[in-house]
Amino acid sequence: MKILAINPGGTSTKIAVFNNEEELFSENVMHQESELHDFDSVFDQFRYRKDVIVERLRANDYQVEDFDCVVGRGGLLKPLEGGTYEVNDAMIDDLRNAINGEHPSNLGPVIAKDIADSIDVPAFVVDPVSVDEFLDIAKISGISDLQRSSWMHALNQKAVCRETAERLNGKYQDFNFIVAHLGSGISIAAHLKGSMIDGSGGRCDGPFSPERCGGLPSFPLVELCYSGKYTQKEMVSKISTKAGMFDYLGTKDMMDIENRYLAKEEKVVNILDSFIYQTAKEIAAYGASLSGDVDRIIITGGIAHSALIVEKLKERVGYLGQFEVIAGEKEMTALTLGALRVMSGTEEIQTY
Repeated sequence: MKILAINPGGTSTKIAVFNNEEELFSENVMHQESELHDFDSVFDQFRYRKDVIVERLRANDYQVEDFDCVVGRGGLLKPLEGGTYEVNDAMIDDLRNAINGEHPSNLGPVIAKDIADSIDVPAFVVDPVSVDEFLDIAKISGISDLQRSSWMHALNQKAVCRETAERLNGKYQDFNFIVAHLGSGISIAAHLKGSMIDGSGGRCDGPFSPERCGGLPSFPLVELCYSGKYTQKEMVSKISTKAGMFDYLGTKDMMDIENRYLAKEEKVVNILDSFIYQTAKEIAAYGASLSGDVDRIIITGGIAHSALIVEKLKERVGYLGQFEVIAGEKEMTALTLGALRVMSGTEEIQTY
């Protein structure tokens, strides 16, 4: 079975071709800011991005007609349970109307369905970022106007859980995991027997990341927002892409930061030690969510390549459970495996 996987990002579009689980071709097409600047909205980029995908496939001797299904990265949809969903008109309408905001991943289902419809095959999304399986008690924030919500790396979170469960000779639903996805953004979550029951993400809570703020002290934050020092747009940028290590150290390059740490640069040592400390605290907090019954702590994302950081996390929270390290992200493979599960009948397809 030949599958086309599509993953639109901020300045790139990832494309991959699989024959069942075997990756035949992949490419990360980079887009210049000047190419995207003239589009008023993410949705307006649809034709441009689709044409790029088709052109790159043809340049590598693949035709659209070759595929048995198409799977795209899920966008900012309504809250839903994890799983594989067939793309339908209701999903497209919600993405067109940006019900939860603009993000390049909103184009994943749209492009997938357009290509799939042209060759009369199904289009899917798998574990989109709007997956919300939080316990009701986990959603209460402390202010009735605000609710804690699940905006995390659900696709990679669940993929590494399934991989770890298979290595333990079981299924995702058989185990309890704490997953720390550590990258430019960070999400840490408790997985109870196949459901992501609580967690944190880098713009709202949890540890700071290379570019995001994580949880912030609320009173000083309110004062900063109303100080007149920053506009609303500048504050959103400040907490989303210009915070964390970038704000303190002027770089988001974790290899550079680690080298400066090993050279004992005082400020870098202080900031990276704080990052490790905050990450360990967050991991430990989800031990409570699982009542201490933790089968594995899984460290994933780009920062998981750092043996230094992983070892220091083990020193602090190794008491809670054994560590599994699955470095990097497996999004294209995870998309493909989700499509394969429903195409083979081993998993029930979900309806949006």
